[in-house]
Amino acid sequence: MPTRVNPQRNKLLAALPPVDWQRLQPLLEWVDMPLGHVMYESGRTISHVYFPVTAIVSLLYVMENGASAEIAVVGNEGIVGISLFMGGESTPSRAVVQSAGEGWRMKAQVIKDEFNRAGATMHLLLRYTQALITQMAQTAVCNRHHTLDQQLCRWLLLSLDRLDGSELVMTQELIANMLGVRREGVTDAALKLQRQDLIRYARGRITVLDRPGLEYRTCECYAVVKKEYDRLLPVPPTP
Repeated sequence: MPTRVNPQRNKLLAALPPVDWQRLQPLLEWVDMPLGHVMYESGRTISHVYFPVTAIVSLLYVMENGASAEIAVVGNEGIVGISLFMGGESTPSRAVVQSAGEGWRMKAQVIKDEFNRAGATMHLLLRYTQALITQMAQTAVCNRHHTLDQQLCRWLLLSLDRLDGSELVMTQELIANMLGVRREGVTDAALKLQRQDLIRYARGRITVLDRPGLEYRTCECYAVVKKEYDRLLPVPPTP
């Protein structure tokens, strides 16, 4: 393997049984994930699954008029492209890198063959899929019933959980596109959090200063999603 980021910094890869990891490790390919890069488009055949390590990928549902809203985020806890092993070759969502970094990918046929072994890796992928579905469902409920301030706190916390560190490189315009709201609304919500010393926002960088404060300000949706991920996915050993 090239001397890139350790693939087992992706928690799903780190949780693979040793025998499965030894079989799959040589089949992983390193990938750069620049900000805004489209991993796959709605309706297109997916050629690879992706395991982000230092990047975050946003799954977006895109309307006919081009408007979009985020339905889930995937980072170092998971995999992008679950439709490949769930019986489909494509998906109605779009996957876009929302925070630049690195990751690893695997060819579609490899992950399908591994899933069809019906072993421990299949069960791990199914548990991850259940956790991802919970995130999607909770996002829909949150966007309908909770304030933009609460949604922004939830989004920041979910993103932080999928990165090392406390800083996100993210413009307000991109956040607005993710949440499906006007940029002015995100600006107002971010300024409120900054005035309360919860975050610092400057030049497209958001630094979380008070994580417990964000958790206090957010809605119940963040805790529901986190609890489900913690319940379904094992804590992998430190690589």
